[in-house]
Formats: sequence, C-alpha cells, structure tokens
Amino acid sequence: MWSNFFVQQEDDGRVGVAGVGQSGGLGAMKGGRVQRRTNRMNDSLEGKIKLAFFVSIIGVTLTVLGMGTEFWVELAQSKNFSGNQTCQMAHYGLWKGCIRTLWVADIDPERTSCGPAELPGESNCTYFKFFTSGENAVMFKKTTNKSLNLAAAVLALMSLTMMVMGSICIVMSLSKGVPFFVKPASFCFILSGILVLLSILIFHQSVLALLSSDHSIPVHHELSWSVVCAGSAGAMLIFGGLLFVILSLPFSPWQKCLPHKNSAT
Repeated sequence: MWSNFFVQQEDDGRVGVAGVGQSGGLGAMKGGRVQRRTNRMNDSLEGKIKLAFFVSIIGVTLTVLGMGTEFWVELAQSKNFSGNQTCQMAHYGLWKGCIRTLWVADIDPERTSCGPAELPGESNCTYFKFFTSGENAVMFKKTTNKSLNLAAAVLALMSLTMMVMGSICIVMSLSKGVPFFVKPASFCFILSGILVLLSILIFHQSVLALLSSDHSIPVHHELSWSVVCAGSAGAMLIFGGLLFVILSLPFSPWQKCLPHKNSAT
C-alpha cells in the first residue's frame, strides 16, 4: 500500500513540474512575441515613412531628369552676329553639348541674342571627350575647364549612389517592419541633396571659367531648366532626409515642444 502511495506522489510531482515547465515556456514564448511586436513599427509610423519616402522619390526623379538632360546652361550669340538669316547657340549639361542653328525670323524681335533652344533648327550634339580622351570642348572659341566639369559630374554620380542606398534602406525598413533602417536612410538622402547642390555650384563655376577663357566672341549665357530640376531635387532630398530624422527619433518632437494640457482642466 505504501509503495503504491509513494509511486502516486512521484507521478503527481512529475506532472506538476512538467505543467509548471510548460506554462513557463509558454509564458516566455508569449513574452518574446510581445517584445518582438513592440519592436515593430505601428501603422501610423509606417504611413509617415511612406509619405516621407514619396517626397524623397520625387527628389530622386527630378535629379535623374536633370542629370540626363543637356539643358543646364544656354550660350547664345547675338542674333545678328553672322549677318545672315541664321544664328547659332549652344546648350550643354554634365555629359554632352549641342550646337544649334536657328532662323532669325523665328526669334522674338525683342530678344537680342539667339534662342531659345526650343525653337526649330538644326542641332549637332556630341558627348564631351574629357570623359574618355581628356580633351576639352570648344564652343564659340571658348574652352571648357575639364577639372571643374569632371568634379560636377562626379558629385552628381555620388549623389545618385547615395539616393539608391537610402531607397534600399527604406524598402528594407518597410518590408521588415522595423524602423532601424530609417536613420541611415535619412543620412543618405540629406547627403545626396547636399551633393546635388554642390554639383550645381561647381557647374556654374565651370560656366564662368568657360566664358572667361576667350573674349573675342560676345556670348550671352543663362542657366536653363535642367538646373532648376536639379536644384529643386536637392531641396526635396534634404527635406525628405530631415523628415526621416524626425521619424527616427525615440520621442515625438511635437510632444517635447508643445506642453500637454491636463484633461481635468
């Protein structure tokens, strides 16, 4: 009888220990799941990140549009310089330049220089040779500054690389549901916007160096719409990066700046 009693007590103890172990394991698993859920972003934060990413994508699109077109600057002779029915103008960007021959009759009578480039006429476009053979381009007897043009192009490519890296970080953050990659994405987008603006400044210096290389032919110059696209892109990229910085903070800046009002008052 006593042997049966002790055997029953041992069996009950094992069941109790097993039950406690199973309940403890389930509790630990539930606690781990709750902790993992708290580390994941909520729907509100995900929507804000998508909105900021949309702003940054607009900046990336404008940057690609500005970099891929050759309307950064327009150089125009006087429309009566050659003394015939045609005049010449040039426009170029980071990679290639074009010489256009326009009809004087199509130009606005109030305009003294040849242009704009949107008028119909013959066009001859070539890629710059200082990317391959190292030769400078000559436009209206004026020579480009190879080092400045190369610097502007390299900065533009670096900015495009940073945009790609920032976009990859945001895509990974949204796909994994964790806000960890938002902070490096903000750094990439802010740096890319700064590089775009620096590329525009250096390109403008290259234009001034081109104009000062020869003064035998008077040429009117003006920055064109590709620079406007690139400048707007740089501003939007910096703005999108700042939005990502705010979203990556562990606290809400609005709650820190604006005091809470007591619900009882």
